[in-house]
Amino acid sequence: MIEMFQPDFMQRAFLAAVLVGVTAPSIGIYLVQRRQALMGDGIGHVALTGVGLGFLFQANPMWTAVLVCVLGAVVMELVRARGNQRGDIALAMLFYGGMAGGKLLVSMSSQSGAGSLESYLWGSILFVSPGDLAVIGLLAAVVLAVTLGLRRQLFAVCQDEEFARVTGLPVRVLNLLLAVMAAVTVTVAMRVVGLLLVSALMVVPVAAAQQLTRSFAATQATAIGVGVVTALFGVGTSYQADLPSGPTIVFLAILTFALFSAIAAPLARRRHRASAEHGPAVCDVVLPGAAGDSPGDPGTAGGRIAVLEGTEPVRAPAGTTVDAPRSGESLSSRGLAQ
Repeated sequence: MIEMFQPDFMQRAFLAAVLVGVTAPSIGIYLVQRRQALMGDGIGHVALTGVGLGFLFQANPMWTAVLVCVLGAVVMELVRARGNQRGDIALAMLFYGGMAGGKLLVSMSSQSGAGSLESYLWGSILFVSPGDLAVIGLLAAVVLAVTLGLRRQLFAVCQDEEFARVTGLPVRVLNLLLAVMAAVTVTVAMRVVGLLLVSALMVVPVAAAQQLTRSFAATQATAIGVGVVTALFGVGTSYQADLPSGPTIVFLAILTFALFSAIAAPLARRRHRASAEHGPAVCDVVLPGAAGDSPGDPGTAGGRIAVLEGTEPVRAPAGTTVDAPRSGESLSSRGLAQ
Protein backbone atom coordinates (compact mmCIF):
# COMPACT_ATOMS: atom_id res chain seq x y z
CA MET A 1 0.00 0.00 0.00
CA ILE A 2 2.79 2.43 0.93
CA GLU A 3 4.61 1.59 -2.29
CA MET A 4 1.79 3.25 -4.22
CA PHE A 5 2.81 6.68 -2.86
CA GLN A 6 6.51 6.35 -3.66
CA PRO A 7 6.62 6.94 -7.45
CA ASP A 8 6.78 10.61 -8.41
CA PHE A 9 4.00 10.27 -10.97
CA MET A 10 1.67 8.84 -8.30
CA GLN A 11 2.41 11.71 -5.94
CA ARG A 12 1.53 14.14 -8.73
CA ALA A 13 -1.58 12.12 -9.55
CA PHE A 14 -2.83 12.22 -5.94
CA LEU A 15 -2.20 15.97 -5.69
CA ALA A 16 -4.05 16.53 -8.95
CA ALA A 17 -6.90 14.32 -7.70
CA VAL A 18 -7.30 16.46 -4.57
CA LEU A 19 -7.38 19.64 -6.63
CA VAL A 20 -9.91 18.18 -9.06
CA GLY A 21 -12.03 16.73 -6.25
CA VAL A 22 -12.29 20.15 -4.63
CA THR A 23 -12.73 22.22 -7.78
CA ALA A 24 -15.28 20.22 -9.77
CA PRO A 25 -18.07 20.08 -7.13
CA SER A 26 -17.45 23.70 -6.06
CA ILE A 27 -18.52 24.90 -9.51
CA GLY A 28 -20.87 22.00 -10.19
CA ILE A 29 -23.22 22.98 -7.38
CA TYR A 30 -24.08 26.21 -9.21
CA LEU A 31 -24.69 24.37 -12.47
CA VAL A 32 -27.00 21.93 -10.69
CA GLN A 33 -28.78 24.83 -8.98
CA ARG A 34 -29.60 26.44 -12.33
CA ARG A 35 -30.37 23.12 -14.07
CA GLN A 36 -27.31 23.19 -16.33
CA ALA A 37 -25.84 19.90 -15.19
CA LEU A 38 -24.71 18.94 -18.69
CA MET A 39 -22.89 22.21 -19.38
CA GLY A 40 -19.58 20.65 -18.37
CA ASP A 41 -20.14 17.84 -20.85
CA GLY A 42 -20.63 20.35 -23.67
CA ILE A 43 -17.52 22.30 -22.69
CA GLY A 44 -15.60 19.03 -22.60
CA HIS A 45 -16.51 18.45 -26.26
CA VAL A 46 -15.26 21.91 -27.16
CA ALA A 47 -12.06 21.40 -25.16
CA LEU A 48 -11.01 18.65 -27.56
CA THR A 49 -10.33 21.32 -30.18
CA GLY A 50 -8.05 23.08 -27.71
CA VAL A 51 -6.17 19.84 -27.10
CA GLY A 52 -5.81 19.38 -30.85
CA LEU A 53 -4.42 22.91 -31.21
CA GLY A 54 -1.86 22.17 -28.54
CA PHE A 55 -0.75 19.05 -30.37
CA LEU A 56 -0.64 20.86 -33.72
CA PHE A 57 1.47 23.78 -32.51
CA GLN A 58 3.47 21.69 -30.03
CA ALA A 59 2.27 23.79 -27.09
CA ASN A 60 0.94 22.73 -23.70
CA PRO A 61 -2.54 21.37 -24.53
CA MET A 62 -3.86 22.56 -21.16
CA TRP A 63 -3.31 26.24 -22.00
CA THR A 64 -4.77 25.95 -25.49
CA ALA A 65 -7.71 24.02 -24.03
CA VAL A 66 -8.29 26.82 -21.51
CA LEU A 67 -8.50 29.42 -24.28
CA VAL A 68 -10.84 27.37 -26.45
CA CYS A 69 -13.01 26.33 -23.49
CA VAL A 70 -13.41 29.91 -22.29
CA LEU A 71 -14.46 31.08 -25.77
CA GLY A 72 -16.87 28.17 -26.08
CA ALA A 73 -18.36 28.79 -22.63
CA VAL A 74 -18.92 32.48 -23.40
CA VAL A 75 -20.70 31.56 -26.64
CA MET A 76 -22.83 29.02 -24.77
CA GLU A 77 -23.82 31.57 -22.14
CA LEU A 78 -24.71 34.20 -24.74
CA VAL A 79 -26.86 31.69 -26.62
CA ARG A 80 -28.56 30.66 -23.37
CA ALA A 81 -29.22 34.27 -22.36
CA ARG A 82 -30.97 35.04 -25.65
CA GLY A 83 -33.19 32.00 -25.22
CA ASN A 84 -34.20 31.78 -28.89
CA GLN A 85 -35.61 28.63 -30.44
CA ARG A 86 -32.49 27.93 -32.48
CA GLY A 87 -30.25 28.03 -29.43
CA ASP A 88 -30.20 24.26 -28.96
CA ILE A 89 -29.20 23.77 -32.60
CA ALA A 90 -26.36 26.29 -32.24
CA LEU A 91 -25.11 24.54 -29.11
CA ALA A 92 -25.28 21.13 -30.77
CA MET A 93 -23.18 22.42 -33.67
CA LEU A 94 -20.70 23.88 -31.19
CA PHE A 95 -20.36 20.59 -29.32
CA TYR A 96 -20.05 18.35 -32.35
CA GLY A 97 -17.80 20.83 -34.13
CA GLY A 98 -15.51 20.86 -31.10
CA MET A 99 -15.13 17.09 -31.14
CA ALA A 100 -14.68 16.87 -34.90
CA GLY A 101 -12.19 19.74 -34.96
CA GLY A 102 -10.20 18.23 -32.13
CA LYS A 103 -9.89 14.86 -33.82
CA LEU A 104 -8.86 16.46 -37.13
CA LEU A 105 -6.22 18.66 -35.47
CA VAL A 106 -4.80 15.74 -33.52
CA SER A 107 -4.59 13.68 -36.72
CA MET A 108 -2.75 16.52 -38.47
CA SER A 109 -0.19 16.97 -35.70
CA SER A 110 3.12 15.18 -35.38
CA GLN A 111 2.08 14.03 -31.88
CA SER A 112 -0.98 12.20 -33.15
CA GLY A 113 -1.62 8.80 -31.67
CA ALA A 114 -4.37 6.84 -30.01
CA GLY A 115 -2.57 6.80 -26.66
CA SER A 116 -2.03 10.56 -26.41
CA LEU A 117 -5.63 11.38 -27.29
CA GLU A 118 -6.99 8.61 -25.08
CA SER A 119 -5.35 10.13 -22.01
CA TYR A 120 -7.30 13.36 -22.51
CA LEU A 121 -10.59 11.65 -23.26
CA TRP A 122 -10.64 9.27 -20.28
CA GLY A 123 -7.92 10.59 -17.99
CA SER A 124 -4.63 8.95 -17.08
CA ILE A 125 -2.55 9.19 -13.93
CA LEU A 126 0.58 8.42 -15.94
CA PHE A 127 0.48 11.66 -17.92
CA VAL A 128 0.26 14.23 -15.09
CA SER A 129 3.59 16.00 -15.55
CA PRO A 130 5.07 18.56 -13.13
CA GLY A 131 4.10 21.29 -15.61
CA ASP A 132 0.53 19.98 -15.76
CA LEU A 133 0.35 19.91 -11.97
CA ALA A 134 1.47 23.55 -11.77
CA VAL A 135 -1.19 24.58 -14.29
CA ILE A 136 -3.86 22.55 -12.47
CA GLY A 137 -2.93 24.15 -9.15
CA LEU A 138 -3.03 27.69 -10.57
CA LEU A 139 -6.37 27.23 -12.33
CA ALA A 140 -7.89 25.45 -9.32
CA ALA A 141 -6.92 28.38 -7.08
CA VAL A 142 -8.68 30.79 -9.45
CA VAL A 143 -11.85 28.69 -9.55
CA LEU A 144 -11.99 28.30 -5.76
CA ALA A 145 -11.37 32.02 -5.21
CA VAL A 146 -14.38 32.84 -7.39
CA THR A 147 -16.79 30.08 -6.33
CA LEU A 148 -16.16 30.52 -2.60
CA GLY A 149 -15.44 34.24 -2.52
CA LEU A 150 -18.56 35.14 -4.54
CA ARG A 151 -20.72 32.37 -3.09
CA ARG A 152 -23.65 34.59 -2.07
CA GLN A 153 -23.72 36.54 -5.33
CA LEU A 154 -23.51 33.42 -7.50
CA PHE A 155 -26.18 31.70 -5.42
CA ALA A 156 -28.51 34.68 -5.81
CA VAL A 157 -28.08 34.66 -9.59
CA CYS A 158 -28.63 30.90 -9.82
CA GLN A 159 -31.67 31.02 -7.53
CA ASP A 160 -33.53 33.96 -9.11
CA GLU A 161 -31.98 36.06 -11.86
CA GLU A 162 -34.75 38.64 -11.85
CA PHE A 163 -34.47 39.28 -8.12
CA ALA A 164 -30.68 39.44 -8.38
CA ARG A 165 -31.00 42.02 -11.15
CA VAL A 166 -33.42 44.13 -9.09
CA THR A 167 -31.01 44.17 -6.15
CA GLY A 168 -28.31 45.63 -8.38
CA LEU A 169 -26.13 42.57 -8.96
CA PRO A 170 -24.35 42.45 -12.35
CA VAL A 171 -26.24 39.38 -13.54
CA ARG A 172 -24.74 39.27 -17.02
CA VAL A 173 -21.19 39.51 -15.67
CA LEU A 174 -21.81 36.86 -13.00
CA ASN A 175 -23.36 34.49 -15.54
CA LEU A 176 -20.38 34.89 -17.85
CA LEU A 177 -18.01 34.46 -14.90
CA LEU A 178 -19.75 31.23 -13.92
CA ALA A 179 -19.50 29.91 -17.48
CA VAL A 180 -15.80 30.80 -17.65
CA MET A 181 -15.11 29.08 -14.31
CA ALA A 182 -16.90 25.97 -15.59
CA ALA A 183 -14.64 26.03 -18.65
CA VAL A 184 -11.53 26.38 -16.48
CA THR A 185 -12.71 23.49 -14.30
CA VAL A 186 -13.03 21.24 -17.34
CA THR A 187 -9.40 21.99 -18.15
CA VAL A 188 -8.34 21.35 -14.56
CA ALA A 189 -10.00 17.94 -14.49
CA MET A 190 -9.28 16.63 -17.97
CA ARG A 191 -5.93 15.06 -17.06
CA VAL A 192 -7.34 13.09 -14.14
CA VAL A 193 -10.97 12.42 -15.11
CA GLY A 194 -10.97 12.94 -18.87
CA LEU A 195 -12.94 15.29 -21.10
CA LEU A 196 -15.78 12.81 -21.62
CA LEU A 197 -16.40 12.28 -17.91
CA VAL A 198 -15.51 15.61 -16.31
CA SER A 199 -19.17 16.66 -16.14
CA ALA A 200 -19.92 13.62 -13.96
CA LEU A 201 -17.48 14.74 -11.27
CA MET A 202 -19.07 18.20 -11.33
CA VAL A 203 -22.59 16.83 -10.88
CA VAL A 204 -22.59 13.41 -9.15
CA PRO A 205 -20.94 14.53 -5.85
CA VAL A 206 -23.43 17.39 -5.63
CA ALA A 207 -26.35 15.06 -6.29
CA ALA A 208 -25.02 12.68 -3.64
CA ALA A 209 -24.62 15.47 -1.08
CA GLN A 210 -28.17 16.69 -1.71
CA GLN A 211 -29.49 13.35 -0.44
CA LEU A 212 -28.30 14.12 3.09
CA THR A 213 -27.97 17.90 3.43
CA ARG A 214 -30.55 20.65 3.71
CA SER A 215 -28.61 23.86 3.07
CA PHE A 216 -26.43 25.25 0.33
CA ALA A 217 -23.33 25.57 2.51
CA ALA A 218 -23.66 22.01 3.83
CA THR A 219 -24.29 20.65 0.35
CA GLN A 220 -21.24 22.43 -1.03
CA ALA A 221 -18.97 21.19 1.77
CA THR A 222 -20.27 17.62 1.55
CA ALA A 223 -20.00 17.57 -2.24
CA ILE A 224 -16.37 18.72 -2.05
CA GLY A 225 -15.66 16.00 0.50
CA VAL A 226 -17.25 13.37 -1.74
CA GLY A 227 -15.29 14.69 -4.72
CA VAL A 228 -11.95 14.52 -2.91
CA VAL A 229 -12.54 11.05 -1.42
CA THR A 230 -13.77 9.49 -4.67
CA ALA A 231 -10.94 11.10 -6.66
CA LEU A 232 -8.28 9.80 -4.25
CA PHE A 233 -9.75 6.31 -4.05
CA GLY A 234 -10.27 6.30 -7.81
CA VAL A 235 -6.64 7.15 -8.52
CA GLY A 236 -5.46 4.52 -6.03
CA THR A 237 -7.77 1.87 -7.46
CA SER A 238 -6.78 2.67 -11.03
CA TYR A 239 -3.12 2.20 -10.08
CA GLN A 240 -3.68 -1.08 -8.24
CA ALA A 241 -6.02 -2.60 -10.83
CA ASP A 242 -4.42 -1.02 -13.93
CA LEU A 243 -7.64 0.80 -14.90
CA PRO A 244 -8.21 4.24 -16.47
CA SER A 245 -8.53 6.82 -13.71
CA GLY A 246 -11.51 8.75 -15.09
CA PRO A 247 -14.05 5.90 -15.32
CA THR A 248 -12.87 4.53 -11.97
CA ILE A 249 -13.41 7.87 -10.20
CA VAL A 250 -16.83 8.40 -11.76
CA PHE A 251 -17.94 4.85 -10.94
CA LEU A 252 -16.98 5.35 -7.29
CA ALA A 253 -18.85 8.66 -7.24
CA ILE A 254 -21.98 6.93 -8.56
CA LEU A 255 -21.65 4.22 -5.90
CA THR A 256 -21.43 6.98 -3.28
CA PHE A 257 -24.61 8.52 -4.67
CA ALA A 258 -26.38 5.16 -4.41
CA LEU A 259 -25.17 4.74 -0.82
CA PHE A 260 -26.29 8.22 0.21
CA SER A 261 -29.67 7.65 -1.45
CA ALA A 262 -30.15 4.48 0.59
CA ILE A 263 -29.27 6.34 3.79
CA ALA A 264 -31.49 9.32 2.96
CA ALA A 265 -34.80 7.45 3.22
CA PRO A 266 -34.54 6.42 6.91
CA LEU A 267 -33.11 9.85 7.78
CA ALA A 268 -36.10 11.53 6.17
CA ARG A 269 -38.49 9.33 8.16
CA ARG A 270 -36.63 10.15 11.39
CA ARG A 271 -36.83 13.88 10.66
CA HIS A 272 -40.53 13.56 9.94
CA ARG A 273 -41.16 11.80 13.24
CA ALA A 274 -39.11 14.42 15.11
CA SER A 275 -41.06 17.22 13.46
CA ALA A 276 -44.36 15.57 14.34
CA GLU A 277 -43.31 15.19 17.99
CA HIS A 278 -41.87 18.66 18.56
CA GLY A 279 -43.90 20.71 16.10
CA PRO A 280 -42.70 22.89 13.24
CA ALA A 281 -39.63 25.03 13.69
CA VAL A 282 -39.98 28.78 14.07
CA CYS A 283 -37.87 30.93 11.76
CA ASP A 284 -37.20 34.42 13.10
CA VAL A 285 -37.24 36.80 10.14
CA VAL A 286 -36.47 40.51 9.98
CA LEU A 287 -38.22 42.39 7.23
CA PRO A 288 -36.35 45.39 5.79
CA GLY A 289 -37.92 48.74 6.64
CA ALA A 290 -37.36 52.46 6.88
CA ALA A 291 -35.71 54.16 9.82
CA GLY A 292 -38.03 54.70 12.71
CA ASP A 293 -40.05 51.48 12.29
CA SER A 294 -40.73 49.71 15.52
CA PRO A 295 -38.60 46.55 15.64
CA GLY A 296 -41.11 44.84 17.85
CA ASP A 297 -44.13 45.47 15.65
CA PRO A 298 -44.74 42.53 13.31
CA GLY A 299 -47.30 44.47 11.35
CA THR A 300 -44.85 47.00 9.92
CA ALA A 301 -41.76 46.84 7.74
CA GLY A 302 -38.71 46.27 9.84
CA GLY A 303 -40.70 44.15 12.32
CA ARG A 304 -39.50 40.77 13.53
CA ILE A 305 -41.95 37.97 12.82
CA ALA A 306 -41.95 34.21 13.17
CA VAL A 307 -43.00 32.37 10.03
CA LEU A 308 -44.41 28.87 10.25
CA GLU A 309 -45.02 26.97 7.06
CA GLY A 310 -48.73 26.91 6.33
CA THR A 311 -49.64 29.42 9.08
CA GLU A 312 -50.06 33.14 9.48
CA PRO A 313 -47.10 35.20 10.75
CA VAL A 314 -47.03 35.62 14.53
CA ARG A 315 -44.96 37.72 16.89
CA ALA A 316 -41.71 36.09 18.01
CA PRO A 317 -38.95 37.07 20.43
CA ALA A 318 -35.66 38.43 19.17
CA GLY A 319 -33.14 35.86 17.99
CA THR A 320 -31.00 34.88 15.08
CA THR A 321 -32.27 36.63 11.97
CA VAL A 322 -32.09 36.00 8.23
CA ASP A 323 -33.24 38.04 5.27
CA ALA A 324 -36.86 37.66 4.35
CA PRO A 325 -37.61 35.33 1.42
CA ARG A 326 -38.32 36.93 -1.92
CA SER A 327 -41.00 36.17 -4.44
CA GLY A 328 -40.93 32.52 -5.43
CA GLU A 329 -38.33 31.68 -2.77
CA SER A 330 -38.94 29.58 0.29
CA LEU A 331 -37.32 30.07 3.66
CA SER A 332 -35.43 26.84 3.22
CA SER A 333 -33.99 27.98 -0.11
CA ARG A 334 -32.94 31.32 1.36
CA GLY A 335 -31.26 29.43 4.18
CA LEU A 336 -29.21 27.51 1.61
CA ALA A 337 -26.89 30.46 1.13
CA GLN A 338 -26.15 30.82 4.83
